Amino acid sequence: MLTHPTIDKLHRLRLPVMAQGLRELIDAPTAGDLSFEERLGLLADRELLERENKKLVWRLAKSRIGKTACLEDIDYRASRGLDRSLLQELAGGDWIRSIFQSLNESEE
Repeated sequence: MLTHPTIDKLHRLRLPVMAQGLRELIDAPTAGDLSFEERLGLLADRELLERENKKLVWRLAKSRIGKTACLEDIDYRASRGLDRSLLQELAGGDWIRSIFQSLNESEE
């Protein structure tokens, strides 16, 4: 297979991530273990993921959100009535599991 012209064509088609992935697959010793469909799927997934990530970065920049929030940065000293133990319990996600568990039990 003539890889260099194929990689050039991928760049001309505006598929640079797919071109990079093809180069890496060619260099990978275990790539031969994958079928054609699996390799093509990996390349397509990689290109799609990169495009989605770029869109997300663009949207975040466009939204003008200056800072990302996380639980560790909450200032509980401010008088907002926040309950630290409740927020940590909610962050653990056990409430989500209990909802799904009760839904599964009600279906049975």
